[in-house]
Amino acid sequence: MCSRYYIDNSMLDLMNIPVAHSYQSVMRVPHHDVCPGQCAPVIAQERHELSLQEMKWGFPQLRGKGLFINARAETALQKRTFSESVLYRRCVIPAVHFYEWDAEKNRVTFSKKDAGLLYMAGFFDLYQEESRFVILTTQANPSVAPVHERMPLILGSEDVEPWICRQELTESFLQKVPAALTRMQEYEQQNLFDYYR
Repeated sequence: MCSRYYIDNSMLDLMNIPVAHSYQSVMRVPHHDVCPGQCAPVIAQERHELSLQEMKWGFPQLRGKGLFINARAETALQKRTFSESVLYRRCVIPAVHFYEWDAEKNRVTFSKKDAGLLYMAGFFDLYQEESRFVILTTQANPSVAPVHERMPLILGSEDVEPWICRQELTESFLQKVPAALTRMQEYEQQNLFDYYR
């Protein structure tokens, strides 16, 4: 599961794929954690090229019962709420890092091992003329599994354009195992035996 991630101005320098900037405010990306219901930069296709657009995180649930913020990669194509968007409106959500919380509710930060940008696979749709996105999640890899059983479906920079533009590759990308990540935790319980050893 992914329910919070971090963005800042460094993303524009770290982004190693050609994208057009389709709105001016993206040039001044604020330093902050992105939470469900907030707007953030998203890479999508526009007029046959990749562009950086502003979208809101989360599909509204029926009867105003909250937001769908994640979708399981394993079942997204079978879910009526998601299937058409996964097939025809794929996007990528860039992030500096994302967070998960361990069993003791401590926040754990995950980032790329080379300090590069994370590209999270997602999809979007229009709700009342507003573009909204959802992040795909998959089974946690060995980097994340000790903290949480799910994680965002992370793509390599070379996967961004094919994921967004090549529908015939969608199913294979949904089965992708994300690369290893760096894990950082501000506080971690020390074992007394280790402390005195």
